[in-house]
Amino acid sequence: MRERHAVRLRRRAQEFEAFVAGAAGRLLHTATLLTAEPADPPGANERALRLLTAALARTYADWDRLHGEDPYNRTRQDLATRFARQAWRHRRPRGGQLDRLTPQERLVLVLRLYEGAPEEQTAALLGMPVERVRVVCIGGAARFRGTGTRPPRRDRTRPLGTAP
Repeated sequence: MRERHAVRLRRRAQEFEAFVAGAAGRLLHTATLLTAEPADPPGANERALRLLTAALARTYADWDRLHGEDPYNRTRQDLATRFARQAWRHRRPRGGQLDRLTPQERLVLVLRLYEGAPEEQTAALLGMPVERVRVVCIGGAARFRGTGTRPPRRDRTRPLGTAP
């Protein structure tokens, strides 16, 4: 009995190590974008490392209960949830790429644009309506581009494609 248990634990550890080897780089970059700290040199962002380590620890603890669920999605969900709970700690500009954005804008933009999560999945993950995710994404993208907090409005008196 003990031998079967040891084999199962070894197999679990090997599966998890293979998952981490393939996904940790992208997840670390996601965590770095969320915390809005500089990514140079790689691995220097302590907050992102702590956030990712906690999310990976949770995924490892739940590994046997995933039952066909994608471990990457589970880890990304835990990463986003942990960031959302700790967002008040990440308000000060730190020189990262997304430091001009609010934590909510960062979270939505990273999930939608970097991770490629659909609006519906992002809304469900964050507990907000799909329309709110859309508005936050548009506003965050506009602020990131430096055009202010709102996207440019189209002149509705002119047909699309005509010159001003």
